[in-house]
Amino acid sequence: MITRQMVKNKLYEEFIKPTCKKKNYIGVEIEIPIINLEKQPVNFDIVHKITDKFKKQFNDFKKDGVDYEGNTFSLKNPKNEDIVCYDCSYNNIEFAMGREKDLFAINNRFSEYYTFVKESFEEYNHTLTGMGINPYRKYNTYEPIPSERYLMLYHHLKSVKNYENIPMCFHNYPEYGMFSSASQVQLDVYKEDIVKTINVFSKLEPVKALLFSNSVLFEADEHLTCFRDNLWEYSTHGVNPHNIGVYDVNFKDINDLQAYFESLNIYCVMRNGSYINFKSMNILDYFKKDSVCGEIYSNGKYEKINIKPSINDIKYLRPFKFINLTFRGTVEFRSICTQPIRDSMSVGAFHLGLKDQLDELENIIENDEVIYHKGYTAGELRKLLIQDELPSFVDKREICLLSKEIVDLASYGLEERGIGEEIFLKPLYDRISKHTNPGKDFITSIHNGVNIEKLIDDYGKLDIII
Repeated sequence: MITRQMVKNKLYEEFIKPTCKKKNYIGVEIEIPIINLEKQPVNFDIVHKITDKFKKQFNDFKKDGVDYEGNTFSLKNPKNEDIVCYDCSYNNIEFAMGREKDLFAINNRFSEYYTFVKESFEEYNHTLTGMGINPYRKYNTYEPIPSERYLMLYHHLKSVKNYENIPMCFHNYPEYGMFSSASQVQLDVYKEDIVKTINVFSKLEPVKALLFSNSVLFEADEHLTCFRDNLWEYSTHGVNPHNIGVYDVNFKDINDLQAYFESLNIYCVMRNGSYINFKSMNILDYFKKDSVCGEIYSNGKYEKINIKPSINDIKYLRPFKFINLTFRGTVEFRSICTQPIRDSMSVGAFHLGLKDQLDELENIIENDEVIYHKGYTAGELRKLLIQDELPSFVDKREICLLSKEIVDLASYGLEERGIGEEIFLKPLYDRISKHTNPGKDFITSIHNGVNIEKLIDDYGKLDIII
């Protein structure tokens, strides 16, 4: 019998114990839409050709993932742990940069990879662009990468019929992982800083929405600057709201945080190398069961299968919070859309600069009366601030001053490192001075008659920072 204490101990081992090691690295992951400029579906044969071409050009990369049809969907450099792969489908490429001590090393390698891949795609009238939602999504074919994980994931997102009498509405985009893109940052975090890091950064989510929103659902909903939030919240990932979005609670200590882990849902495990997907359920309820009925993909179809819960299944507990603790001992920030490519490192710079300024950041937030102390939680404020217009109780000039104060603190934190990484924050100062963000710029440009192809080109340009 699996007891609650056993679950608690295993959760600690998976999520808390790795933070006891003293490290100080940064990792950056950038997902990027692939665009067929002929307004046809992305040609997957071209994708596979470019993957092979990349491997020949960067011969330190080895095959790290091959789909059921023999196509490579992931390449990894074992020397620096960089990964170039496709996320959910072959419509979306991801550059997952291996951990480094500074952002310049990451930026230099990313720029080299991105330039090569983009120029290669352009030989076939395809391109890459820096947007959180693929603006050509309506032309694409939505097929998951034929592999264990991505077939399971899409099957889970399509399983809305399994959920009845729950207080939420589902959207009509179960394939959203194939057309939405994020820019994620991982920072090493120490055990004594976990609670404060999550508490303080959670309250920062509304300001991050103002600075970084860049996912407009073109030709469907052009009033939200970050439609990605809705895609996660109103999917089967959001059946339990604790699995997604903002932490709208203030944790007292590690025990408090662990109790939150116990409130999460689990929806898949693996047996003998195969994923089994089942109706999302609370982790404690899962371990109370003698057996769970799930579905397994076999010979091109899904079949019913009964499994016995194992305490090791906790490794498959996959929340998609805006801030996640990982098994690597890192805190992962995942609420930010893919940025215009020239601004890609601004995401890492922002979080890295604030990482060691928690007391000062907390003081700014606790004393703020521009958006806080107005009767709204951080999660509610974020929902308001991803609108294309500010709510009436927010003064535009004052919220820009608040944003600047926070970016100034991030800049100070980077200056303290003495490497010069504060240069990567310049795009944020530009946005603050113009009272805008990439999502708002996109909406304004479309309403002013700017051609979507011009925006695709502009958002895909890369400025090399030496």
